[in-house]
Amino acid sequence: MPVVESSVVVDLDPATAFAVSQTTGQVRLRWDPFIRRQHFLDGATVPAKGVRTMTRHRSGLRMVSEYVSYNPPRNVGMKMVTGPWFFARLGGGWRFEAADGGGTRAIWRYNFSCRPAWLAPLAERVGAWVLQRDIDRRIAGFAAGCADPVVVAAAG
Repeated sequence: MPVVESSVVVDLDPATAFAVSQTTGQVRLRWDPFIRRQHFLDGATVPAKGVRTMTRHRSGLRMVSEYVSYNPPRNVGMKMVTGPWFFARLGGGWRFEAADGGGTRAIWRYNFSCRPAWLAPLAERVGAWVLQRDIDRRIAGFAAGCADPVVVAAAG
């Protein structure tokens, strides 16, 4: 199963960096270039293990995902419940740890598999390239959000 990963060090403590990563609404749109829209499902109003979200990617693709772990301020994990036809599976995890010299190292990792099986070897190579670009842009947006006083204030 292909894995893509990106990391960055931000000048915030782990609890605040984690909180920035979990912002919602217009605050989230300030820093997250991956999404066009995102909201909780099933009446949930805050993230937690088992909570589902609907995310509309900037390209228009739609995915319902579920939190499989939620452990502030250390990590959060998700899995795709439904999504684009070409993903057989998609999961991801974001970790936050104190960085040497101060700040927080954020490490974001995604794994996926594609379908149909006969096309998967090619689709997964292309998918790894596309997802790596997306995750690199997304974590750069997160770093910018961690330096944005409006985002940090909303996360606090």
